[in-house]
Amino acid sequence: MAAKVILNPYAGRWKAKERKADVVSALQKAKIEFDLVETSAPGHGSVLAANAVEDGYTSIIAAGGDGSISEVVNGIMSFVGKENTDQVPPLGIVPLGSANDLTNNLGLPTDIYGSIEIIANANSRKIDLGVVNARYFDNNSAIGLEPTITLIQQRITRVRGVVRYLLATLIGVMQNSCWNAKLEWDGGEYFGPITLVTIGNNPVTGGIFYVTPHADPYDGLLTFVYGYMATRFQVLKLLPRTMKPGEGNYVDHEDIHEIHTRRLNISTESPTPMHADGEIQSEAITELEYSIQPECLPIFLD
Repeated sequence: MAAKVILNPYAGRWKAKERKADVVSALQKAKIEFDLVETSAPGHGSVLAANAVEDGYTSIIAAGGDGSISEVVNGIMSFVGKENTDQVPPLGIVPLGSANDLTNNLGLPTDIYGSIEIIANANSRKIDLGVVNARYFDNNSAIGLEPTITLIQQRITRVRGVVRYLLATLIGVMQNSCWNAKLEWDGGEYFGPITLVTIGNNPVTGGIFYVTPHADPYDGLLTFVYGYMATRFQVLKLLPRTMKPGEGNYVDHEDIHEIHTRRLNISTESPTPMHADGEIQSEAITELEYSIQPECLPIFLD
C-alpha cells in the first residue's frame, strides 16, 4: 500500500504550492510509493486523513505547516478514536510552513529532501498528544495573550516568518488585555487575573518562543504556564525571556508558574480566544478542558 500524501498548497502563504514539484521529486527519488492529494479548504486535511486511514494506508505524510499537520492528526485520531491508538498509522512530516514548530521541536530536517529521507528510513516513535475540548494538538494550545497574538498575525500580510510573529506579539502586548480565570489541575488550583495560559506538548511555538520550556512530548504529561503581568511595561520587559531556552527563561519570574499535569480545567469570567497548534478554534470561549493522550501518535523520526 502506498503512503497517502496530504499537501496544503496554501501553507507558507501559498509557497507550498510552488514546492509541490520538489515534494513529488523527492518522494520518487526516495522510491516511496505514494498517492498525493491537495487540501482545498480549512478542515479538508482532517477529512482526507480520516479517509486515508479508512482506506487502509499504512502511513500518512502531511506536507504543509503546523496547522496542516494538526488537521491531519485530528483526522487520523477522530477516525481511530482514543481507545484504538495501536491502529494509528505512522505520520511523516514534510515542513512547508512559516514556523514549522513541530518539525523543529522534534529535531527533524526542515528541508524537503531531508524530511523525506527520514520518512524513507521508516523509523517511528510515538509522541503524546494534547486534547482540548475534544480537539487534538501536537504542539501547543493557549488562551489569553497568545491566541490574541495569533489573531493579529493572521491579519498581517506584508511580513512573513518569525518577523511576523514578533510584530504581532508587540501589537498584542500593547493591547494589555487580561482575564479573570479559575484553573484546576492535578493537586492544584488558582483563581484570579491572568495574562496568559499556554499549554505545551513541546517547548517552542512561533518559531522562537519557549513558552513551555520544559514540555516533553514523551513524558505523558501536559506542561502549562500561567501568569499575570499588570502593565504593558512588565510584559515587554519579560518578553525577551520567552526566547531563552534555558536558565533565565520567563518561567523563572516569580509571577509566572510552570506546571506539569495530566489534566487542566479552565473557566474564565469573560470570553477569551483559544488556539490549538496556531489555528484559532474559538474567538470567544469561557470553558476549556485539557487532557493528555500518552504515546498515541507514531511519527517518523531520525
